[in-house]
Amino acid sequence: MAQIISPSVLSCDFANIQRDVEMINQSSADWFHVDVMDGVFVPNISFGFPVVSAIKKHATKPLDVHLMIVNPDQYLEEFQKAGADLLTVHYEACTHLHRTIQEIKRLGMKAGVALNPHTPVSVLEDVIEELDLVLIMSVNPGFGGQKFIQHATTKVSKLKQLILSSGSKALIEVDGGVNLETGKMLLDAGADALVAGSFVFGSANPTQTIQDLKNL
Repeated sequence: MAQIISPSVLSCDFANIQRDVEMINQSSADWFHVDVMDGVFVPNISFGFPVVSAIKKHATKPLDVHLMIVNPDQYLEEFQKAGADLLTVHYEACTHLHRTIQEIKRLGMKAGVALNPHTPVSVLEDVIEELDLVLIMSVNPGFGGQKFIQHATTKVSKLKQLILSSGSKALIEVDGGVNLETGKMLLDAGADALVAGSFVFGSANPTQTIQDLKNL
């Protein structure tokens, strides 16, 4: 299976968001990565339900929504209504993670769990078979354009072993500092999906950059 490319709309031009959504629609990207930040779980605020709904209205590809918020459980249904196809919550933000995963699935979405750079993949041993996706953060969450944390490749390898040994069907997604060099390293380590924000939207030809990532 060719790798999944999920451009992060956090890095798009918000004054021209429909234009950038159409660019992703027409590109070889597979998903839209939508980062939701509350200024509490991470030191930044992004956007909420109205923007997710606006993106959904124009998007022709699945919305891969990543919640970097405290108390995600109280908003799961709202994000389903806003158009999330795949909803990822942070391990560090969920007191009852198994219940959260079950509720995401009950609402008809695919369920993902994200791990911050300091969180080992071993914490997912008891839920890995329930997951559709695990998101490895290769930067500290909150801001785009950060330097890639090299240890993320080791985490991807360990996670791949856990997935294979458990019989899980979970995909491995990586977010943070992804470019052609780091993307190749991550894919070689076992990643299935790459999130790229500033690397795509900061390039001279975003459509070609997405294709370059797809061709790795």
